[in-house]
Amino acid sequence: MAKLALSLAVVCALSTAPGFAQSWPEGKDSDRFDAGQGALEIAFLGHGSLVLLYKGSYIYVDPVSQYANFSKYPKADLILVTHEHGDHLDAGAIAVLSKNGTRIILPEASRQKLGKGEALGHNHTVEAAGARVMAVPAYNVTPNRTGYHPKDRKDNGYVITAGSLRIYIAGDTEPIPEMANLDPIDITFLPMNQPYTMTPEQAAASARVIKPKILYPYHFGSTDTAALQKLLAANPEIEVRIRNLQ
Repeated sequence: MAKLALSLAVVCALSTAPGFAQSWPEGKDSDRFDAGQGALEIAFLGHGSLVLLYKGSYIYVDPVSQYANFSKYPKADLILVTHEHGDHLDAGAIAVLSKNGTRIILPEASRQKLGKGEALGHNHTVEAAGARVMAVPAYNVTPNRTGYHPKDRKDNGYVITAGSLRIYIAGDTEPIPEMANLDPIDITFLPMNQPYTMTPEQAAASARVIKPKILYPYHFGSTDTAALQKLLAANPEIEVRIRNLQ
């Protein structure tokens, strides 16, 4: 009973934080969390595009102009790019969000395509925008899908540590063995879109390996998110949150 009470307390702590969520441009939704050393807010811009606000710093993940008018948004302190596909790497969006001192972190193949930024290899970390960022692998494993995100291109997912919270943003991937090696994760974003990333069944299986407290499916297109919720109904320790991330 004590363990159950502790588990519920942890989830409640993740669910809310003191103060109010920021009002984001274009009416974008966000969730706010207590990170121990301040609040972390995550805004859902669409598809694979996110922005994290922590201690006054703005961290954008895969900003793409199709999903947000970035001229209306605060400038970036840090931009993370997972891979080179056009729905993740948008030079125009990066230019609009950049200011003096903006750091751009991305895989080497994406750095070559963009022509600037800092390449971050798998299992390497950087300290930026008040957070710690580690790059982790992201790739396809199903034989007829490996061409979409080949392992040898070394695309990135990212584990972001903000205060007491660890957030895993998977990038475009299927279930891969490296997921079992992640340290405890509080919040995870898993892609769910055929034929490029995961099925609901694959996303559920990955979540059971990663064991996040909160799971956001993202990049999901027309995939039935209710199917994922149903698959994880027997895992109440994983809260599935659906946001506008198709």
